[in-house]
Amino acid sequence: MMMIEGGEGIMLGALAPATLLWHAHSCLSIGRWQRFYPYGFWPSPMIVLSTPRFQVHSQTHYGQEYQSNPFGRRLALTGFVAAEGCGLLLSLGKVGAKEAEVGAYLPSVPSKSGFVQFQATSKDTPALRAGNVEPYRFLLPTTWKQARVANILSGNYCQPKCAEPWVEVKFENENQGTAQVVASPMIRLTNKPNAKIEEIGNPEKLIAALGPFVTGNSYDPDEIVETHVEKRGGQTYYTYRLETPYARTGSHNLAAATAKGNTVVLFVVSANDKQWSSSEGLLKSILASFQI
Repeated sequence: MMMIEGGEGIMLGALAPATLLWHAHSCLSIGRWQRFYPYGFWPSPMIVLSTPRFQVHSQTHYGQEYQSNPFGRRLALTGFVAAEGCGLLLSLGKVGAKEAEVGAYLPSVPSKSGFVQFQATSKDTPALRAGNVEPYRFLLPTTWKQARVANILSGNYCQPKCAEPWVEVKFENENQGTAQVVASPMIRLTNKPNAKIEEIGNPEKLIAALGPFVTGNSYDPDEIVETHVEKRGGQTYYTYRLETPYARTGSHNLAAATAKGNTVVLFVVSANDKQWSSSEGLLKSILASFQI
Protein backbone atom coordinates (compact mmCIF):
# COMPACT_ATOMS: atom_id res chain seq x y z
CA MET A 1 0.00 0.00 0.00
CA MET A 2 1.40 3.36 -1.01
CA MET A 3 0.76 6.54 0.95
CA ILE A 4 1.37 9.89 -0.71
CA GLU A 5 2.19 13.13 1.05
CA GLY A 6 -0.03 16.15 0.54
CA GLY A 7 -1.44 18.94 2.73
CA GLU A 8 -3.01 17.64 5.87
CA GLY A 9 -4.13 14.22 4.85
CA ILE A 10 -3.01 10.78 3.77
CA MET A 11 -3.95 9.34 0.39
CA LEU A 12 -4.15 5.59 0.37
CA GLY A 13 -3.83 4.11 -3.11
CA ALA A 14 -5.37 0.98 -4.57
CA LEU A 15 -7.33 -0.11 -1.52
CA ALA A 16 -10.12 -1.71 -3.52
CA PRO A 17 -10.86 -2.48 -7.15
CA ALA A 18 -14.14 -0.61 -7.03
CA THR A 19 -14.14 3.17 -6.90
CA LEU A 20 -15.77 5.07 -4.07
CA LEU A 21 -19.33 6.21 -4.17
CA TRP A 22 -21.05 9.09 -2.54
CA HIS A 23 -23.01 6.89 -0.14
CA ALA A 24 -19.83 5.28 1.17
CA HIS A 25 -17.91 8.50 1.75
CA SER A 26 -19.25 8.61 5.31
CA CYS A 27 -16.92 5.69 6.06
CA LEU A 28 -14.05 8.15 6.00
CA SER A 29 -13.29 11.78 6.67
CA ILE A 30 -12.30 13.57 3.49
CA GLY A 31 -9.20 15.80 3.62
CA ARG A 32 -8.50 19.24 2.28
CA TRP A 33 -8.63 18.12 -1.37
CA GLN A 34 -12.26 17.18 -1.14
CA ARG A 35 -14.26 18.07 -4.20
CA PHE A 36 -17.77 16.97 -5.05
CA TYR A 37 -17.56 13.73 -6.95
CA PRO A 38 -20.84 11.87 -7.40
CA TYR A 39 -21.20 8.39 -6.09
CA GLY A 40 -19.22 5.76 -7.85
CA PHE A 41 -16.84 8.18 -9.55
CA TRP A 42 -13.53 9.44 -8.22
CA PRO A 43 -10.65 10.68 -10.34
CA SER A 44 -8.39 7.93 -9.04
CA PRO A 45 -8.75 4.93 -6.72
CA MET A 46 -7.76 6.75 -3.55
CA ILE A 47 -9.19 7.48 -0.17
CA VAL A 48 -8.23 10.63 1.66
CA LEU A 49 -8.03 10.40 5.42
CA SER A 50 -7.89 13.62 7.36
CA THR A 51 -5.18 13.73 10.02
CA PRO A 52 -3.48 16.75 11.61
CA ARG A 53 -0.06 17.19 10.01
CA PHE A 54 0.43 13.46 9.54
CA GLN A 55 2.34 13.19 6.30
CA VAL A 56 4.10 10.12 4.99
CA HIS A 57 5.49 8.91 1.67
CA SER A 58 5.55 5.15 1.95
CA GLN A 59 5.56 2.35 4.46
CA THR A 60 9.30 2.91 4.91
CA HIS A 61 8.76 6.45 6.14
CA TYR A 62 5.60 5.49 7.94
CA GLY A 63 7.47 3.71 10.69
CA GLN A 64 9.45 6.85 11.56
CA GLU A 65 6.39 9.09 11.67
CA TYR A 66 4.43 6.42 13.51
CA GLN A 67 6.92 6.54 16.37
CA SER A 68 7.42 10.29 16.44
CA ASN A 69 3.81 11.40 16.26
CA PRO A 70 1.60 9.54 18.75
CA PHE A 71 -1.46 11.63 17.87
CA GLY A 72 -0.98 10.97 14.17
CA ARG A 73 -0.29 7.32 14.94
CA ARG A 74 -3.60 6.94 16.71
CA LEU A 75 -5.54 8.62 13.94
CA ALA A 76 -3.67 6.70 11.29
CA LEU A 77 -4.54 3.39 12.89
CA THR A 78 -8.16 4.47 13.03
CA GLY A 79 -7.91 5.45 9.38
CA PHE A 80 -6.47 2.09 8.38
CA VAL A 81 -9.38 0.31 10.01
CA ALA A 82 -11.88 2.60 8.32
CA ALA A 83 -10.13 2.34 4.98
CA GLU A 84 -9.97 -1.42 5.06
CA GLY A 85 -13.64 -1.50 6.06
CA CYS A 86 -14.57 0.66 3.10
CA GLY A 87 -12.38 -1.40 0.82
CA LEU A 88 -14.22 -4.52 1.88
CA LEU A 89 -17.57 -2.79 1.46
CA LEU A 90 -16.72 -1.57 -2.03
CA SER A 91 -15.38 -4.90 -3.26
CA LEU A 92 -18.41 -6.89 -2.14
CA GLY A 93 -20.19 -8.36 -5.12
CA LYS A 94 -20.23 -7.37 -8.75
CA VAL A 95 -23.23 -7.88 -10.95
CA GLY A 96 -24.10 -8.17 -14.61
CA ALA A 97 -20.81 -9.19 -16.21
CA LYS A 98 -20.65 -11.64 -19.09
CA GLU A 99 -17.39 -12.80 -20.60
CA ALA A 100 -18.84 -13.51 -24.04
CA GLU A 101 -19.24 -10.86 -26.71
CA VAL A 102 -22.83 -9.62 -26.96
CA GLY A 103 -23.07 -10.97 -30.51
CA ALA A 104 -23.04 -14.48 -29.05
CA TYR A 105 -26.27 -14.12 -27.08
CA LEU A 106 -28.20 -10.94 -28.02
CA PRO A 107 -30.53 -10.82 -31.04
CA SER A 108 -29.12 -9.30 -34.22
CA VAL A 109 -30.67 -6.27 -35.89
CA PRO A 110 -31.54 -7.02 -39.53
CA SER A 111 -31.60 -3.34 -40.47
CA LYS A 112 -28.25 -2.62 -38.80
CA SER A 113 -25.51 -5.00 -39.83
CA GLY A 114 -22.95 -5.75 -37.14
CA PHE A 115 -25.25 -4.67 -34.30
CA VAL A 116 -27.38 -6.47 -31.72
CA GLN A 117 -30.12 -5.12 -29.48
CA PHE A 118 -29.97 -5.08 -25.70
CA GLN A 119 -33.49 -5.06 -24.25
CA ALA A 120 -33.42 -4.65 -20.46
CA THR A 121 -35.74 -6.87 -18.44
CA SER A 122 -36.37 -7.55 -14.77
CA LYS A 123 -33.64 -10.20 -14.90
CA ASP A 124 -30.97 -7.60 -15.58
CA THR A 125 -30.95 -5.12 -12.67
CA PRO A 126 -32.33 -4.65 -9.14
CA ALA A 127 -34.16 -1.44 -10.17
CA LEU A 128 -35.96 -3.19 -13.02
CA ARG A 129 -36.99 -5.98 -10.67
CA ALA A 130 -38.27 -3.41 -8.18
CA GLY A 131 -40.19 -1.56 -10.89
CA ASN A 132 -38.25 1.66 -10.33
CA VAL A 133 -37.04 1.89 -13.94
CA GLU A 134 -38.99 1.35 -17.12
CA PRO A 135 -37.40 -1.18 -19.49
CA TYR A 136 -34.97 0.42 -21.94
CA ARG A 137 -33.17 -0.76 -25.05
CA PHE A 138 -30.27 0.20 -27.27
CA LEU A 139 -28.01 -1.22 -29.96
CA LEU A 140 -24.47 -2.47 -29.49
CA PRO A 141 -21.77 -3.69 -31.87
CA THR A 142 -21.47 -7.46 -31.77
CA THR A 143 -17.92 -7.36 -30.35
CA TRP A 144 -18.78 -5.46 -27.16
CA LYS A 145 -18.98 -7.15 -23.77
CA GLN A 146 -21.02 -6.49 -20.68
CA ALA A 147 -18.86 -5.01 -17.94
CA ARG A 148 -19.05 -5.59 -14.24
CA VAL A 149 -20.92 -3.09 -12.07
CA ALA A 150 -19.97 -3.18 -8.40
CA ASN A 151 -22.91 -4.27 -6.29
CA ILE A 152 -22.75 -1.09 -4.26
CA LEU A 153 -23.03 1.01 -7.44
CA SER A 154 -25.88 -1.02 -8.88
CA GLY A 155 -28.55 0.20 -6.47
CA ASN A 156 -29.03 -3.33 -5.18
CA TYR A 157 -28.48 -2.19 -1.60
CA CYS A 158 -31.06 0.65 -1.68
CA GLN A 159 -33.93 -0.58 -3.83
CA PRO A 160 -36.78 0.15 -3.94
CA LYS A 161 -36.14 3.63 -2.47
CA CYS A 162 -32.75 4.89 -3.58
CA ALA A 163 -32.02 8.54 -2.83
CA GLU A 164 -29.05 8.87 -5.20
CA PRO A 165 -28.36 7.79 -8.79
CA TRP A 166 -27.08 4.31 -9.54
CA VAL A 167 -25.55 2.46 -12.49
CA GLU A 168 -27.92 0.12 -14.26
CA VAL A 169 -25.76 -1.64 -16.85
CA LYS A 170 -22.43 -1.06 -18.57
CA PHE A 171 -20.94 -2.37 -21.82
CA GLU A 172 -17.51 -1.79 -23.31
CA ASN A 173 -15.00 -2.49 -26.03
CA GLU A 174 -11.41 -1.56 -25.37
CA ASN A 175 -10.91 -0.33 -28.93
CA GLN A 176 -14.16 1.58 -29.32
CA GLY A 177 -15.51 2.90 -26.01
CA THR A 178 -18.07 2.32 -23.27
CA ALA A 179 -21.81 2.70 -22.81
CA GLN A 180 -23.66 2.78 -19.51
CA VAL A 181 -27.12 3.53 -18.18
CA VAL A 182 -27.41 5.67 -15.06
CA ALA A 183 -30.76 6.12 -13.30
CA SER A 184 -31.62 9.00 -10.98
CA PRO A 185 -34.66 9.16 -8.69
CA MET A 186 -37.03 11.89 -9.84
CA ILE A 187 -37.16 13.41 -6.36
CA ARG A 188 -33.52 14.37 -6.71
CA LEU A 189 -34.42 16.76 -9.54
CA THR A 190 -38.02 17.82 -8.93
CA ASN A 191 -40.79 17.46 -6.36
CA LYS A 192 -43.36 16.72 -9.05
CA PRO A 193 -44.05 12.98 -9.34
CA ASN A 194 -44.08 11.38 -12.79
CA ALA A 195 -42.77 14.60 -14.34
CA LYS A 196 -41.90 14.77 -18.00
CA ILE A 197 -38.36 15.81 -18.76
CA GLU A 198 -39.59 19.17 -20.07
CA GLU A 199 -41.20 19.81 -16.69
CA ILE A 200 -37.91 19.24 -14.87
CA GLY A 201 -36.16 21.93 -16.88
CA ASN A 202 -34.44 22.74 -20.13
CA PRO A 203 -31.44 20.74 -21.39
CA GLU A 204 -28.95 23.10 -19.75
CA LYS A 205 -30.61 22.76 -16.34
CA LEU A 206 -30.74 18.99 -16.54
CA ILE A 207 -27.12 18.52 -17.57
CA ALA A 208 -26.04 20.89 -14.79
CA ALA A 209 -27.60 18.45 -12.32
CA LEU A 210 -26.48 15.23 -13.99
CA GLY A 211 -23.29 16.30 -15.76
CA PRO A 212 -20.98 14.75 -13.14
CA PHE A 213 -22.57 11.38 -13.91
CA VAL A 214 -21.63 11.84 -17.56
CA THR A 215 -18.02 12.79 -16.95
CA GLY A 216 -17.41 10.64 -13.90
CA ASN A 217 -16.09 13.54 -11.83
CA SER A 218 -16.86 17.22 -12.39
CA TYR A 219 -18.92 19.14 -14.93
CA ASP A 220 -18.13 22.40 -16.71
CA PRO A 221 -20.84 24.02 -18.92
CA ASP A 222 -18.10 25.09 -21.34
CA GLU A 223 -17.56 21.40 -22.19
CA ILE A 224 -20.89 21.17 -24.03
CA VAL A 225 -20.44 21.13 -27.81
CA GLU A 226 -23.99 20.28 -28.92
CA THR A 227 -27.42 20.00 -27.31
CA HIS A 228 -30.59 18.75 -28.97
CA VAL A 229 -34.19 17.96 -28.04
CA GLU A 230 -35.52 14.88 -29.81
CA LYS A 231 -38.74 12.87 -29.90
CA ARG A 232 -38.50 9.09 -30.10
CA GLY A 233 -41.66 7.03 -29.90
CA GLY A 234 -43.57 9.79 -28.14
CA GLN A 235 -40.82 10.24 -25.53
CA THR A 236 -38.73 13.42 -25.26
CA TYR A 237 -34.95 13.05 -25.03
CA TYR A 238 -32.28 15.63 -24.34
CA THR A 239 -29.07 14.71 -26.12
CA TYR A 240 -25.61 16.11 -25.60
CA ARG A 241 -22.10 15.98 -27.00
CA LEU A 242 -19.33 17.01 -24.66
CA GLU A 243 -15.60 17.46 -25.05
CA THR A 244 -14.29 16.60 -21.60
CA PRO A 245 -10.48 16.52 -21.42
CA TYR A 246 -10.45 15.93 -17.66
CA ALA A 247 -13.33 13.47 -17.42
CA ARG A 248 -12.83 10.11 -15.81
CA THR A 249 -15.11 8.45 -18.34
CA GLY A 250 -13.16 9.73 -21.34
CA SER A 251 -12.32 12.89 -23.26
CA HIS A 252 -15.37 12.48 -25.51
CA ASN A 253 -18.84 11.93 -24.11
CA LEU A 254 -22.28 11.54 -25.65
CA ALA A 255 -25.40 11.46 -23.49
CA ALA A 256 -29.15 11.08 -23.81
CA ALA A 257 -31.55 11.77 -20.94
CA THR A 258 -35.26 11.19 -20.54
CA ALA A 259 -37.79 10.90 -17.73
CA LYS A 260 -40.42 8.24 -17.21
CA GLY A 261 -42.29 7.27 -14.09
CA ASN A 262 -40.35 8.39 -11.05
CA THR A 263 -36.92 8.09 -12.66
CA VAL A 264 -34.67 10.09 -14.95
CA VAL A 265 -32.59 7.76 -17.11
CA LEU A 266 -29.24 8.86 -18.51
CA PHE A 267 -27.51 6.92 -21.28
CA VAL A 268 -23.81 7.76 -21.56
CA VAL A 269 -21.47 6.74 -24.39
CA SER A 270 -17.81 7.56 -23.76
CA ALA A 271 -14.45 7.30 -25.51
CA ASN A 272 -10.87 8.40 -25.21
CA ASP A 273 -9.15 10.25 -28.07
CA LYS A 274 -7.96 7.10 -29.81
CA GLN A 275 -11.34 5.38 -29.57
CA TRP A 276 -13.17 8.49 -30.75
CA SER A 277 -10.96 8.99 -33.79
CA SER A 278 -11.75 5.51 -35.09
CA SER A 279 -15.31 5.00 -33.78
CA GLU A 280 -17.08 8.35 -33.65
CA GLY A 281 -19.83 7.34 -36.07
CA LEU A 282 -20.38 4.00 -34.37
CA LEU A 283 -20.66 5.64 -30.92
CA LYS A 284 -23.18 8.17 -32.22
CA SER A 285 -25.25 5.29 -33.64
CA ILE A 286 -25.28 3.62 -30.22
CA LEU A 287 -26.52 6.82 -28.59
CA ALA A 288 -29.22 7.39 -31.19
CA SER A 289 -30.60 3.88 -30.64
CA PHE A 290 -31.43 4.42 -26.97
CA GLN A 291 -35.14 4.28 -26.10
CA ILE A 292 -37.23 3.70 -23.00
